[in-house]
Amino acid sequence: MKSLLVTNNKEVNEKFKDKMDVIYLEDYKYLEVLEFVRDKLHEGHLLLTHPLSSSIKPNETPYKSIMISKETTDLDIDGLAIIEDSILGTKKFMEIKPTPAWNEKVLEDFRVIDLSLMENVIEKLGHY
Repeated sequence: MKSLLVTNNKEVNEKFKDKMDVIYLEDYKYLEVLEFVRDKLHEGHLLLTHPLSSSIKPNETPYKSIMISKETTDLDIDGLAIIEDSILGTKKFMEIKPTPAWNEKVLEDFRVIDLSLMENVIEKLGHY
């Protein structure tokens, strides 16, 4: 299955932009990436990776990468439920404590973690 990699992480974009289709949302925040993916699911794309796929809370990191199908099909009801729950959970966390204004070293660490997660899933799914 052909896939799209949706990310706001410049490291993920740099690593995969020449190997697969990437939608780089450079100025999007974590929640905005989730909402973008939700809108793509409404267009008929399938959710291929879970939006809350790590132990890092959504209000801790500003970076998020998610894979969806390139082709569209019938509405992915299960994927839509997952992304909607992820959006609600993210909003809850953000109300409790917004994402801090991290220094560049911490931001780089979060970019590397997100990249590592995507490298592992892309390799397992064979989506290069």
